[in-house]
This record gives sequence, structure tokens and C-alpha cells, in this order.
Amino acid sequence: MPPSKWPRKSTMPAASSRWRSIRWRDGEAAMHLPGFVRSRRFILLALLTAALLLLAALSFLRPRATAQVETRPLSSTETVPSVPSPPSRPPWRYGRPDARFTVVEYADLECPFCRTYFPVLKHWIDGHPEMSWQWHHLPLAMHEPAASAEARLVECIGEAGGPAAFWQAVDWVYANTRGDGQGLPEGLRYPDLTPAAQQCLASDRPDAVIHAQVEEAVKNGVSATPALQLRDRETGKALLLHGSVEGDALLSALDLLTASGTTGLPSKEMPADSVGDMPR
Repeated sequence: MPPSKWPRKSTMPAASSRWRSIRWRDGEAAMHLPGFVRSRRFILLALLTAALLLLAALSFLRPRATAQVETRPLSSTETVPSVPSPPSRPPWRYGRPDARFTVVEYADLECPFCRTYFPVLKHWIDGHPEMSWQWHHLPLAMHEPAASAEARLVECIGEAGGPAAFWQAVDWVYANTRGDGQGLPEGLRYPDLTPAAQQCLASDRPDAVIHAQVEEAVKNGVSATPALQLRDRETGKALLLHGSVEGDALLSALDLLTASGTTGLPSKEMPADSVGDMPR
């Protein structure tokens, strides 16, 4: 047989049965792998769903905490703390309404000494919570008619707006008046005067208040301004002071007021000269 017709052998080795088995097994693995992955995902998804359902069931069955408000009545030993509010009518008070001691000031809104003393006494009251300050009008004849006109103004502002409005009005008058009976400058009006205050000014209500306080001042022997009466609400005692009493002099007067052994004494008077000799 000519060489050209000899059967040619392949140069590539024939795949052995082992190779074919490996290829087959690889093919089988490659063919079944996606199904196996899908099975794992399905199992994980099922487990996750079961866990969520279990958590939801536990949350539903677990008792829930709810906010409760107890509305029981107070027992006889319980009290509700309260802070007293200043009275909304004259005589007007500054400071704690439940303070043991009260400084009653008899003052004239045209009095230059009263004007100078006003911020001093206010500052002292602010620093002594056991004290309160009560205002009493005493317009002097030498300062009329301006003193009474200004007293009517602050009373009506207080009637319309309460204690804070009253004390603000007193401060405004002292800041703007020319003093010594000259009154407020021509054309000057209190800012934002309410209709209620205007209605009060058109009535005689402020006149009744001022007249009653002047009568009380006369009854207590007060004829000049400023004058102070210290009152002890626990003992009912009172002490009358003349002039612009400040600082340590007021504390000394309080010591004198509380040192007396008898309660309910009539008002005692401390002369202005004695007050002036006290340390300030």
C-alpha cells in the first residue's frame, strides 16, 4: 500500500475513559450547580421568613408598657405647693406676698426725695426676700394738682394692667416728671394707655383709693414724704420711720421691731434723727 494511503494517526491523544469521566463529572457538576445555589437561597429565604414571623408573634404576645396617669385624691398629709401671686388691687405690693415683713411707703410722685429713694428701696427689697413693699399715696398740698393727677394715672394703669403695670407706671412718672409740683412736661402722654385705663381715668375710682390712703397716713401720724412703716405680720407690730431709710438702718429697725416682747403693740415711732445716726 502506498504510504500516501496509509491511515494517518491523529496527533491528539484520544480522550481516555478517565478523562471522559472527569469531563462528564465536571459537566454534571456544572449542570447541577445552579440548582444547588437556588436551593440554598430558597432555604435561607425560608429561614428568614420564619424568623420574622416568630419575632412578630413574640411582639404581639408580649405585654406592652403603657403610660398611666394616676388620678387619686390627695391624702390629708399631702399638699400642693403654690406660689402666692401679688394682689391685683390696691394697695399695690412689690415682692413676695407671703413675706413676713412689709415696708409701707407713704410717697408723693412729685416729691424729689421720693424719686431718688424709689430705686434704692426697690434694690433693697430685691435683696431681702423676707420683705415686701407696699405703696400708699400721700400727695402733698405743695405739689398739687400735679401730684394727685399722677397718682390717678398710676392707679388706673394698675387697675387695668395689674401690679407689674402699676410699678412700671410709677417708675415712668419718676423718670419723666419735672418734680416739685411742676408735673409732667406738656404734651407728654403715657405710652400705650389702654382703653380700660382711660375709662378708669374718666371715673372717680382712683380718687376713692387715694383719699382712703391719705386718711390712713394722717391716722398714723404721717405728714411728710417719704415715710415708712415696718409691719410684722406674725406679731402685728409696726414701727414708723421718717425719711429715706436705707441699708443697715432698715435692718436695725427690723431688729428693734422684733426685739419687743409684747405682741400687738401700736405703731411706735423712730424719729428721723435717730435713723440718721444708724450705720448705712
